[in-house]
Amino acid sequence: MNDQLQIVLIAAGCTGAVGLAGMGIIRLLRRAPLRLSIQASGAVPVLAIVAGTLGSAEAMFLSQHDLRVVAMVCVVAGVVAFVFSWLLGRQVESGSAALRQAARSFGDEAGQFLPPERPLAAEFAALSSELADTSAKLESSRTRERALEQSRRQLVAWVSHDLRTPLAGLRAMAEALEDGLAADPPRYHKQMRAEADRLATMVDDLFELSCIHSGALRLSLDQVALGDLVSDVLASTEALAGERGVRLDGTAAGQLAVRGDPRELSRALTNLLTNAIRHTPRGGRVHVKAIAEHDCALLTVADGCGGIPEADLPHLFELAWRGTDARSPAPDTGAGLGLAIVRGIAEAHRGSVRIVNTQDGCCFEMRLPACS
Repeated sequence: MNDQLQIVLIAAGCTGAVGLAGMGIIRLLRRAPLRLSIQASGAVPVLAIVAGTLGSAEAMFLSQHDLRVVAMVCVVAGVVAFVFSWLLGRQVESGSAALRQAARSFGDEAGQFLPPERPLAAEFAALSSELADTSAKLESSRTRERALEQSRRQLVAWVSHDLRTPLAGLRAMAEALEDGLAADPPRYHKQMRAEADRLATMVDDLFELSCIHSGALRLSLDQVALGDLVSDVLASTEALAGERGVRLDGTAAGQLAVRGDPRELSRALTNLLTNAIRHTPRGGRVHVKAIAEHDCALLTVADGCGGIPEADLPHLFELAWRGTDARSPAPDTGAGLGLAIVRGIAEAHRGSVRIVNTQDGCCFEMRLPACS
């Protein structure tokens, strides 16, 4: 047999035996700390090389001196390789421990995830970055949840107060009629009807808002011509504007249309228009306009309320928020749900709504995707 082939076979046999043993060791360490697996993966190749080298050297009939030299070189190389794999394993273990320690704060109410200060391997650094991003999203979600819970509590308080007042009035008027103490029964009946209508409106608003927040709002989508929508809403609020001495007008651009629910869009625009009329002083003007803006349809309602403090603008569409002195509650303002409903309807149509101050008052802007 060729000497070279014999040496190759001997080396293959020695290294193969060590390799098989190493595979068994790696399998046994699959649940062990990663440090041990790294150290074993570094030691097994070195032992395989040493075994193959020594086996080949023995077969080559080297002198005892040369064999000892080869053995010493293999031992030194093995020690260096083992120390290197041990240091690498310790480094990985240290990075893992630092990341594990930092991850203990993940999801705590006390604060956000703080990445380890020490340098980490690329994979650990990427995992740390993902944990930091997830922690930030979780904190943002907690903030929204706390704000929503606060607004719900305020809503319960506002609605409880607003329901108590008309109910107390209805009870007093009913008792007066029952006892025959009402000086003007027709006026009492008219007032009772007005209070009942007010309660019915509040209940409708609460139901609408509940559907919006629970995702149960079902839209019957159709092509809605904004010119017709503006005309219908102006006609329905004309009586309220005349009663308050407010001039009401509106314009719509050409054949501008959106795909939406006619009933819900009418409700949203009516809420905006009613809100504007109630807060515009007698002799003022409310103007409604529908125009095209890029790929959107823009509905604006401008009033003469005198403006809203800049600090209050972000809160205007919150549940039960009624504003400060610039928009102090009037007897017929309801529970402060109208603008929250407007925002919910706009977002359900993949649109948005915002408010900006103008020279005479403020302007509500509702953007909706326009029909192509």
